[in-house]
Amino acid sequence: MRWDNLRLTGPDQDDPAAPLFARGAVTRTFDTPEFKGMTFYEIRARSIINRVPAASRVPFEYTINPYRGCSHRCIYCFARKTHEYLDLDAGADFDSKIVVKVNAAELARKELASPRWGGHHVRGRFPIAMGTNVDCYQRAEGRYRLMRGILSALRDAANPFSILTKGTLILRDLDLLTEAAEVTEVGANVSVGFVDPEMWRAVEAGTPDPRRRLEVCARLNDNGIACGVLMAPILPYLTDSPGQLERTVKEIAGSGATHIAPIVLHLRPGAREWWLSWLSREHPRLVPRYLELYGRGAYAPKAYQQRITSQVKELAERFGVGRATPAMARRLPPRPAPAPPPPEQLRLL
Repeated sequence: MRWDNLRLTGPDQDDPAAPLFARGAVTRTFDTPEFKGMTFYEIRARSIINRVPAASRVPFEYTINPYRGCSHRCIYCFARKTHEYLDLDAGADFDSKIVVKVNAAELARKELASPRWGGHHVRGRFPIAMGTNVDCYQRAEGRYRLMRGILSALRDAANPFSILTKGTLILRDLDLLTEAAEVTEVGANVSVGFVDPEMWRAVEAGTPDPRRRLEVCARLNDNGIACGVLMAPILPYLTDSPGQLERTVKEIAGSGATHIAPIVLHLRPGAREWWLSWLSREHPRLVPRYLELYGRGAYAPKAYQQRITSQVKELAERFGVGRATPAMARRLPPRPAPAPPPPEQLRLL
């Protein structure tokens, strides 16, 4: 089972009928407004660096995910299905019941030091990606502070990595990011699919304002951490009009993003049901159009994706954003060679 690395100790650890998250996990709630209605399950994981299955359509091989579930509450989140493996539902439970791997930093340091790891560095790629399943800088990180220990371990191992986030909390760790960038490759991306405030409140209720995310992008770039934007997801019939695409790309350009990678919404099981349920309540007239667009699977037809990608590419060129693809969105350009020392000037005696 893919989630067997979540080792939970306690009296029910040998009971196969016990929910995985409940086997000895420490359950916590916090009486603060930002965590109202939320439950945290603190567990000790067996491992933290995960290898991505070869069949996955992603441009990285290894990930670190210190959390399961996400308080960002993005209705479309593709990771919702993973909560079902923990005997939780892919809807409200995913938004409010968060699994916290409290020993994530300790494991990261241990596994990075293992001779079996050795960095696994492949030229031109980042071997460890973070924020690829759920956001590592969601609100829980403000309390648990797992990323500081993880980043310290990556820095000390000089192991290249990348981070994708919708959170602004990444700026708390700017010191560690810049220190790591002195010894290895560090890349960052913020996710901003649209800048429409009404749509943001409707489908990404737990995230910072898209414009605040773009401020994060600017701040990271100002401090030498190359940061681009995953323009994702672009929502068919909701945020894909020419005017909406233009406004979004223009604001991304204004952030100084190093690149832009447009990605059209995809609806995997779990996310598909949650999204269509929301759509039937808020935009019932669009349900038939979505069933037509996504009737054959999780991805919109290639012709539609290519049309959107072409529009974004033209806009990016017009507004001066660097050209990118989703695979390039986690890469940094090669570092320039250090300048040679100035020639020694002879002294006349």
